[in-house]
Amino acid sequence: MSERYGITVPFEGVPLHEHREWYEEAASLGYTDLWSAESVAHDAFTPLALAAAWAPTLRLGTAIVPAFTRGPATLAQCAASLAQAAPGRVAIGIGSSSNVIVERWNGIPFERPYERTRDVVRFLKAALGGEKVTADYETFSVRGFRLGVPVEHPPPILVAALRPGMLRLAGREADGAIINWLSADDVRRVVPHVGEGKEVVARIFVCPSEDTETVRALGRRAIAAYLTVPVYRAFHEWLGRGPALRAMWDAWEAGDRARALETIPDDVVDSLIVHGSPAECREHIARYVANGVTTPAPSIFPVGVDLRQALRDLAPSA
Repeated sequence: MSERYGITVPFEGVPLHEHREWYEEAASLGYTDLWSAESVAHDAFTPLALAAAWAPTLRLGTAIVPAFTRGPATLAQCAASLAQAAPGRVAIGIGSSSNVIVERWNGIPFERPYERTRDVVRFLKAALGGEKVTADYETFSVRGFRLGVPVEHPPPILVAALRPGMLRLAGREADGAIINWLSADDVRRVVPHVGEGKEVVARIFVCPSEDTETVRALGRRAIAAYLTVPVYRAFHEWLGRGPALRAMWDAWEAGDRARALETIPDDVVDSLIVHGSPAECREHIARYVANGVTTPAPSIFPVGVDLRQALRDLAPSA
């Protein structure tokens, strides 16, 4: 297994104010990282700010913060504040996100996502490095901004990436890539585009349960919710999964949600949702690492499992 081994936080159904003992136990179980996400629930920074005080040995990463939904200066302030709260223990993952989150939920045009992400990476590297930034980027301009918060240890910046263009950007201009919604075998196709010597963080959906039919049923719901979003559809077409998912996409576009779920093949669910006994799950996660992931960050899929026990069952020390 890799030297780094994270877990996705916060834990579903557990109020943030109750997370302290969860974070402490994660550290004691051998987890090295906590990785937060930002979509429809908590923001990416608050769970990690709590962990900065409660779990002083863990690295804290965002996977991811959208490049569109905060202004560049505000995003730099959030990143700098977290970096000051946990010196040397922070990684900032950013990405384009999706039209659903950016445009439908936040009312911001989802235009030129590659360029916006690239420009935010360039700006953050300058701002977190202490520079006074006056620049005209392709997607925004900044005039005379300098962080008032000194950042002794500028955090590495990683880019959420799916297809070759963004993967190459992650390797060329950032410190690595964050990947998700792919199989262990898909990793072999994705990682070479990032390049050697770069960190590759993978959010892996895991359910340590042997109730196969229940996991598959709820896994189909998650797959349909994500892989019908244009950016993820394009990703899986590139991966070669188009023929297997064509019926789902056609039914979804026709408004037949039930039919869309029924058409998702079992082998697609089994490749994208890690499930089975705890030992089988750990072995499956190890395949991601063997194929090029440097930092697995399991996200516990809450399907009929005790989350706390799952945290223990998936731990490096298990």
